[in-house]
Amino acid sequence: MLFEVFAVGAAFIFGLAVRPLGLPPLVGFLAAGFFINAVGPRFGMPANTGPILEYLANLGVLLLLFTVGLKLKLKQIGEPHVIGGALLHFALSVAFFTPIAWLLFTPDWTVALLVGIALAFSSTVLAAKILEAKREMGSFHGRTAIGILIVQDIIALVVLAVFSGKVPGPWALLVFATPLLRPVLHRLLDLAGRDEILVLTGMMLSLVLGGYGFELIGLKGEIGALVMGLLLSNHPRAGELSKSLWALKEVFLVGFFLSIGMSGLPDWNAVIFAVVLGLLLPLKGVLFFLLLVAFRLRARTAFLSALSLTAYSEFGLIVAAGIPAAEPFLVPLAITVAVSFLAAAPLNRLGHPLYKRFEHRLARFQRKTRHPDEQPTELGDANVLVFGMGRTGSAAYEALVAEGKRPVGLDADTYKATAHAEAGRNVVFADAEDSNFWNGVNLEGIEAAVLAMDDIEAKLISARTLRARGFTGPIVSHALFEDHVTKIKEAGADETYLTMREAGRSLANNALDAITPRNSEG
Repeated sequence: MLFEVFAVGAAFIFGLAVRPLGLPPLVGFLAAGFFINAVGPRFGMPANTGPILEYLANLGVLLLLFTVGLKLKLKQIGEPHVIGGALLHFALSVAFFTPIAWLLFTPDWTVALLVGIALAFSSTVLAAKILEAKREMGSFHGRTAIGILIVQDIIALVVLAVFSGKVPGPWALLVFATPLLRPVLHRLLDLAGRDEILVLTGMMLSLVLGGYGFELIGLKGEIGALVMGLLLSNHPRAGELSKSLWALKEVFLVGFFLSIGMSGLPDWNAVIFAVVLGLLLPLKGVLFFLLLVAFRLRARTAFLSALSLTAYSEFGLIVAAGIPAAEPFLVPLAITVAVSFLAAAPLNRLGHPLYKRFEHRLARFQRKTRHPDEQPTELGDANVLVFGMGRTGSAAYEALVAEGKRPVGLDADTYKATAHAEAGRNVVFADAEDSNFWNGVNLEGIEAAVLAMDDIEAKLISARTLRARGFTGPIVSHALFEDHVTKIKEAGADETYLTMREAGRSLANNALDAITPRNSEG
């Protein structure tokens, strides 16, 4: 138990230390693993991971794959630019990295191939964290990146099954019967409620039915966790289940990254490996950009998606850890992943300003055709703009309609915009942070604008651009935090309301309306 206490303390210190640098905590966790490996034996600690830490690491991987499955929409990954971009990038990356690994680091072609495969993946954890922090998971470029990552994750599981040396038995054919479980699983999720039973439901499905259940029939538990998530992906509460497991999954993944760091201390060969692959990292992003542009995406979408995917993957570590032939490269790959995170994290945070700076150069690669992420230029007879059609924006839209206005809803989530349109609302896909939208949209006839999106940067850009375009009507925004109010007003908004405060006032008004008739009757 003392070892686990020491490990958690080291993870906390190193994870906290990298935050001021703008780096993901998992970089600190990898460093903590190397630190424990280096100094732990001096304090009586074992030279390898303890049983509890190893168990937590396995749980973290299973929960990660389960939540990936919950986000999986067959329609999303079936789009040509997603599945085509993912498969082509994987094939070209393996063809590029395998000869380099063979020439510089190993004479064994099989090992070189496994290293090339590990380097072909992009980081699901880093991309998801950054997109979520910027509230861009539902944007077109965010969905494109996540879709490609999911295809890569499926490829990784296939690689694990092929190279791990475990040949599935006849019981493995039961995997084709798993769709029959969908009604039962959906009913379980309906009954789970919203308290700790929901978390236990997710753990039971991912760890017990998925992880252990698939191992019983001769398949990898990682495949089972992904399949269980996939079976629930179209349930209305799939997103809620994923959010309930997020913190638990992150804690367990600490064990995984610690165990990777503790797998061995880096030597000069490992450092050289990481430096060489770090210098080659931009080629991964350039290839993604060129492929996505070739699939008719606009330059901006291709650039932002490619930037999200420009990092080596923790799934490469999972592949290396699960295949004996690749284990000697586990430590070099771990350092390489950490180096790629050091470069990718700050670049992704500057993604929008970077595109704006290099827009003219990047736009030259854009094909002159209709793009899947095309945005509107004409807004019909609408006289009010509503940016962001989540719960707040939808409520504002309905209130405006009730008052006789003609609002048009704008949302960067294509699936959300489509769902609203199918429900009879005037909602279209548009990204408020996209300069192409602002350059082309006709604002004639617009009397007011409502900023209901959550992302503060999107609100600031919208308010500034509306004023820069000569819009003189009222701009009204909501704010999640008090320090955002001043920023939004300085950007050009006339009124900014704190969402929770206004919700409280509305509740009080409703209570007073309910009380007043009774008092007057008395």
